[in-house]
Amino acid sequence: METEVQSNFTYMGRTFTGLGINESSSAFSDCNSDRSGEFPTTSSQSRRLLIACASDNYNSDELIQQLVSDLESNSMDVQKQAAMEIRLLAKNKPENRLKIARAGAIKPLISLISSTDLQLQEYGVTAVLNLSLCDENKELIAESGAIKPLVRALKIGNSTAKENSACALLRLSQIEENKIAIGRSGAIPPLVNLLEAGNFRGKKDASTALFCLCTVKENKIRAVEAGVMKPLVELMADFSSNMVDKSAFVMSVLISMVEARAAVVEEGGIPVLVEIVEVGSQRQKEIAAAILLQLCEDSVSYRTMVAREGAIPPLVALSQSGTNGAKQKAETLIGLLRQPRSGNAAATTPARGSDVSF
Repeated sequence: METEVQSNFTYMGRTFTGLGINESSSAFSDCNSDRSGEFPTTSSQSRRLLIACASDNYNSDELIQQLVSDLESNSMDVQKQAAMEIRLLAKNKPENRLKIARAGAIKPLISLISSTDLQLQEYGVTAVLNLSLCDENKELIAESGAIKPLVRALKIGNSTAKENSACALLRLSQIEENKIAIGRSGAIPPLVNLLEAGNFRGKKDASTALFCLCTVKENKIRAVEAGVMKPLVELMADFSSNMVDKSAFVMSVLISMVEARAAVVEEGGIPVLVEIVEVGSQRQKEIAAAILLQLCEDSVSYRTMVAREGAIPPLVALSQSGTNGAKQKAETLIGLLRQPRSGNAAATTPARGSDVSF
């Protein structure tokens, strides 16, 4: 499997300080336990569970065994009750996540994710998400066949199921070998759809999952083919979206591909990137300059387009007042933009995408 995670930026034999993986990851919020609000419950068992979760001395083993048994009940109402209580136990007590998995909950929960009842599907997805927060559970969840049902919920579930499926797939993708399986199961197009049409939380979860999955080349191809550049450019153009950083970092992992660069230009990304260099935050300016540098590296036509958008003045300002990494990128890009723009071999030479990473 080919992955592309590096920590520096090389151009014409010169190595720059890159946007290190820790810094880029900091643009994304962690997918913690579900944030969809508590299930409304009135049963005595639910009240008992809430009291149990609040008690440090409560031993939940007996209750967990009963709930796991209830997941396989013939009654959908019993299944829903069990799934939501497992979800609550896993959300509020991290130590319960391993207990629940060891009690055999994962396979019946995965069966619930495949339910045609959207509420039951949501409960199953959310419980699996909370269990996936335990690193020891992630491999077991994937090996138990969760990926395809999660992708299906991502496609057809209600809004909460889609968001929590994106989060759960992100957790599973943190095991490197799962990235290919998730991509091949069809996750990329619905993640792009969620990025474009979801609410703010959905957009955040989708961008985080795409950022992680697209360190694999074949997932990059899938993302570009699914039209990811359109929502990325739109979100980067809207500073009120609070998605500029996240969208830019997703674009940064895709931009090594020729098809991705063409898509950025086609979707009107150049003026958006130039505006970010001019008025964005320091981090936004640096990542936008890095993307523009890779766009221009081997394309005279793209250099001409960037220069015509008025990129040189804000790049000069960045070269004087940015971080060390931003200054280096800005200076190199200014040099490219000031070169003669007559056609030459560089205009058709494929960009050295593997030399650039963030």
